[in-house]
Amino acid sequence: MKRGFCVFLCVVYRLFAMLFHPVRVIGRENMVREGSVILCANHVSLQDPMVLDVYLGRLIRFMAKKELFENRFMNRVMTWLGAFPVSRGESDLSAMRTSLKLLADGEALGIFPEGHRYVDGEMHEFGNGLALIALRSGAPVVPAYIQGSYRLFRRVTVTVGAPVALDDLGRRCDSRTLSAATERIQNAMRALREGDVKKVC
Repeated sequence: MKRGFCVFLCVVYRLFAMLFHPVRVIGRENMVREGSVILCANHVSLQDPMVLDVYLGRLIRFMAKKELFENRFMNRVMTWLGAFPVSRGESDLSAMRTSLKLLADGEALGIFPEGHRYVDGEMHEFGNGLALIALRSGAPVVPAYIQGSYRLFRRVTVTVGAPVALDDLGRRCDSRTLSAATERIQNAMRALREGDVKKVC
């Protein structure tokens, strides 16, 4: 990751957003500022990672679909931004190892658990990959919900919730525990969608 490049791009993007689509953040104080954290959010636009990076005050290493890395130019840009590839719809051990290494190093990991971009305003089902990483790493999971349109002069609102409590589930990664953790995280996201930023599931 080219940290200087990321900082420069964040500054440029913030100026762009101020002029063309204002961003409002609710619950910014819920973002973990130091140490390992998993930020999970719904996905409505390719601009989502930049908005979350810029407005939550941390450089976040996002999982991104491997197809984005197939083009040489995009591969270089995505790598400079700190993103890394994941194969959607299958068990990707390389992405899992990278995620756990980043969290062990105290970095912020970004995941879009729905697996695709959706613009219908609905909450779609999560896979268990996010829960697996959270339970194995022990890192706090901070949910965020993005609403609005990135069209010119339309407001985008990011609502950030408190970390989702998973400590009582332990570190076991059997199917029942993974399903319970996934359900808690998804319920926390639904609460943000409904406007309840303080609710912790």
